[in-house]
Amino acid sequence: MKSASRTDIGHVRVVNEDRALVVPELQGFTLAIVADGMGGHQAGDTASQLAVELIRDELRILPPGESGAVYEERLRLAIAAANTRIYETAKAQEQFSGMGTTVVVTLADEAGLLVAHIGDSRAYLYQDGRLVQLTDDHSLVYELVRSGQLTKEEAEKHPRRNVLIRALGTDESVDADIRYHDWKPGDIVLLCSDGLSGMITERMIGDALGAGGELEKTADTLVELALAEGGDDNITVVLLENAPAEPARVGG
Repeated sequence: MKSASRTDIGHVRVVNEDRALVVPELQGFTLAIVADGMGGHQAGDTASQLAVELIRDELRILPPGESGAVYEERLRLAIAAANTRIYETAKAQEQFSGMGTTVVVTLADEAGLLVAHIGDSRAYLYQDGRLVQLTDDHSLVYELVRSGQLTKEEAEKHPRRNVLIRALGTDESVDADIRYHDWKPGDIVLLCSDGLSGMITERMIGDALGAGGELEKTADTLVELALAEGGDDNITVVLLENAPAEPARVGG
């Protein structure tokens, strides 16, 4: 599977509290994670770093050939374990008090995607020339969208759109939303922090993904677009394409 990952501090923040990770060839899966920490310098970047490391470690050994339900439960338990560790670290050390992080995770093989998330980091699927958002933000304004009090377009511009109602590590327990999605050869999955999705439109994202070319260049283009629109937050992008990875070059 092809993959690309980029992160940028942006034009405003003094610390990059985003973290991203891609682990290929994990018992037939590719694991991808994006986390966007909160809680200020040191606390936010500690929370996001713990999230990606702990989830990776919990999923490092997956039993091969199991049902989708087994993998979903393993993913749920991995996220719960990360939540417990971050929560206990925040309680035990004053400098980490109140820290937390968003997280969006996918376990992908050639047939489908398990996507889990907490917070407002997002997953999108680009398929047949169309961009589809796979996750629903756990935010105050998106609760208003779900209740019909705001449109999605209004929510994207709302001044309180970054107020979260669910995050990893801020409460003793938290539930991740986990869903399975089919995908086909040539499809692209995008995981991103709100430094991307909050700065550029879905149309801009879809145009970038539909332009073709190398996946690494597409990731660069997405980050550059968010920077051009202001770069008010850290920007992180992970792309997975349902296509064989390029073989490693040997020699010069």
